[in-house]
Amino acid sequence: MTVLMRSLETAVPTTVMVQSEVRDVFAAQPGLSRLGKRLVTAAFDSSGIDTRYTAVDEMTLERHSEEPVFFDSATMAILSPGTKVRNEVYAEAGTRLFVEAARKALDAAEGVEAADITHVVTVSCTGFFNPGPDYKIVRALGLDPSVQRYHLGFMGCYAAFPALRAAKSFCEADSRAVVLVVSAELCSLHVRTSNNPDTIVGTSLFADGAAAAVISARSDLPQPSAPVLSLDFFETTLTPVGEESMAWNIGDEGFEMVLGTYVPHIIDEHIVGALAPLLERDESLIGLEHRDIEHWAIHPGGRSILDKVQAKLKLSDSQLVPARETLRNYGNMSSATVMFVLKHILDQPAGEADERICSMAFGPGLTVETALLTKTSA
Repeated sequence: MTVLMRSLETAVPTTVMVQSEVRDVFAAQPGLSRLGKRLVTAAFDSSGIDTRYTAVDEMTLERHSEEPVFFDSATMAILSPGTKVRNEVYAEAGTRLFVEAARKALDAAEGVEAADITHVVTVSCTGFFNPGPDYKIVRALGLDPSVQRYHLGFMGCYAAFPALRAAKSFCEADSRAVVLVVSAELCSLHVRTSNNPDTIVGTSLFADGAAAAVISARSDLPQPSAPVLSLDFFETTLTPVGEESMAWNIGDEGFEMVLGTYVPHIIDEHIVGALAPLLERDESLIGLEHRDIEHWAIHPGGRSILDKVQAKLKLSDSQLVPARETLRNYGNMSSATVMFVLKHILDQPAGEADERICSMAFGPGLTVETALLTKTSA
């Protein structure tokens, strides 16, 4: 049974953050030490990011608010609302982003109607509310009220893979299943000014975005007119170290991200071993060099992470283009980001033969999620 990702679509908020402008704002905050100012400049300049998107409309120099909550453009002050205030914005703006991505994916899935959806799997780690995004999607898209709903919350940057793995399992268990997977993250709700190096690194990277996919193994659906992805194999691995180097906690003034500077070194030491169980699932890949796999969809947790992965696996510059371009244009959108990378690969002109994709994402733990997919020509 071949399980296909029949559509893959993305969505971002309308407010653009220009990296150089955001850098200057954060570096100018009065509470920063001299070292903190230098760290802000270094982190932002080395991030590999040009632009990011935010659901917080006032987080721009072009907008003035009479009663600012997150950013006062008149004084250039970054404010610090409580977790409740931040989460209220998540519930409102996050719903819009979830629904927009889900609707785009459903519209793009040829031959699939709202009534065909049997399962909805939502993913997010940047807020909570209930009835949650899974419920909101069912109502907004007019899905069957009996659709099975699942929400994967607070897993972090790797969570798209457990969602896709669950979708594949649903389809293999029920040949009539059509699964809608939607990831939306509003990381910018939790930015803060700080002298802490880990916080500064996170502030320089994280952004908002959403991605959605329709997944099914139904044989009665029409042949796709554009390339699609088959979901072949998934594996998960915990590295022996790194539990304290990447974490995501709830504080009184938003969620607190720990993204230690040692994370790229952990990935460098353990990435080959983490990939081995996945590549062993396909006999045709055993003994091949990593660079012999055509496409690599790597979660761009940061530029230094991509640099370490490329060097360790001896990948070409062209194989890192999808990840680096996603990072440059969108930043790190946590769980949704690797879906943007996959879409970049999917949207490239297809050859006559099937094209293999190895994908991976990293998150708290340190957790490494990996997947093998195949880009199948129409």
